[in-house]
Amino acid sequence: MTPDRPLRRNLRFQGLWAGAAASAVAVRIAEVAYPLVILAMTGSPALAGLAGAVQATMALLTLLPGGLVADRGDRRLVLLVTEAGRALALASLPLALTLHRLTLWHLLVVSALLGVGQAVSSPVRLLALRSVVPAEQLRQALAQEGVRANGAELLGPPLAGLLFGLGRALPYGAAAAGFLLSALSVLAVPFEARSAASATRSRAAGGLWAGVRYLRGDPAFRTILLLVTATTTVSAAVPLILLVSLRAQGVSPHLIGLALSGAAVGGLAGTALTKPLHRRLSPRALILTVSWLFAAELVLLGAPIGATGAFLVSAADMLGVPALVVMVDLLVFQRVPDAVRGRVMAATSAAFALGAPVGGLLGGALLQRLGPPATAGALSALLVLLALAPATAGRSLHAVAWSPPAGRPDAAN
Repeated sequence: MTPDRPLRRNLRFQGLWAGAAASAVAVRIAEVAYPLVILAMTGSPALAGLAGAVQATMALLTLLPGGLVADRGDRRLVLLVTEAGRALALASLPLALTLHRLTLWHLLVVSALLGVGQAVSSPVRLLALRSVVPAEQLRQALAQEGVRANGAELLGPPLAGLLFGLGRALPYGAAAAGFLLSALSVLAVPFEARSAASATRSRAAGGLWAGVRYLRGDPAFRTILLLVTATTTVSAAVPLILLVSLRAQGVSPHLIGLALSGAAVGGLAGTALTKPLHRRLSPRALILTVSWLFAAELVLLGAPIGATGAFLVSAADMLGVPALVVMVDLLVFQRVPDAVRGRVMAATSAAFALGAPVGGLLGGALLQRLGPPATAGALSALLVLLALAPATAGRSLHAVAWSPPAGRPDAAN
């Protein structure tokens, strides 16, 4: 690993990235295919969302154990087992459909396995980056991870719909193939083996809750976690606000779908801004700027701005988010000892994941009583009062810098 070699020529990283991209697209295809197949089987909209809820719940429940596995286990073996296991689980669905044996319980079990696999593999993938990418290129590698996530968000849903139109079994077959490609990429790419001393330090650092304790004891990370979790919670209500607002304006379902894709387009475009934003802004300035702009633009999303306006504002909302995500991951690599790094990543992911359903429920309840404009304004005000104002006035973020803290020799290991 030499920093003078461009990242695009780093075959180990690009091989891992390609496998991760195939896995991310597979997840989105499966998530869209669940309600389509369940609706066709049962005709029940209530049951249609059940598989997705099971997957999200299992992922949330197993994130902290996944972080522990990432810190203590053989990371290459963990990735291989999770990807191959998800491929086999999804491959059972086309077989059951072909034999006319598919049941709702079968779908729910597979969705639960996908959620567990996602929770366990996510911190391992991030930690694997450090073993195939030099420290000088870690920011660029993390930004490319953002391209994968937003690209999957754009590609997965339409591909799932197209495949389902050709045959009910095809989306699951394609998703299984994606996980298989991911498993093959893990086999093809050698990881740096963890030393016995590293494993010993990880065990000595504590158990399942070590990541939570670390975040609780670091004032800067506590503030960052509060800001990002609050923003994630509020942003979970944005699609519902847009949907209700655009329907009230008489916008067609087709255009509503296009407007809702604005967030993914903005996130994809925002990856190109990661390096310039990191170069020009300190971590404190970056997180506060992105959060304040989101709070201001949120008010516009509840206004009658039409499908084009909703698309543009949604895209603008997401332009700074990739730089923010990369910032959080980069600070974890720089500030957190390797012995607990996986558990800290899992703890942050758990906080973000918990915010999504809370935001969706809160947004729905407010929409029922207030309507889109007032709901958007109320959520923006909550974000400002509960997170943004305290973080802006406080001093915990002032000492956070892009370079690792002095006296932390293991921060780049």
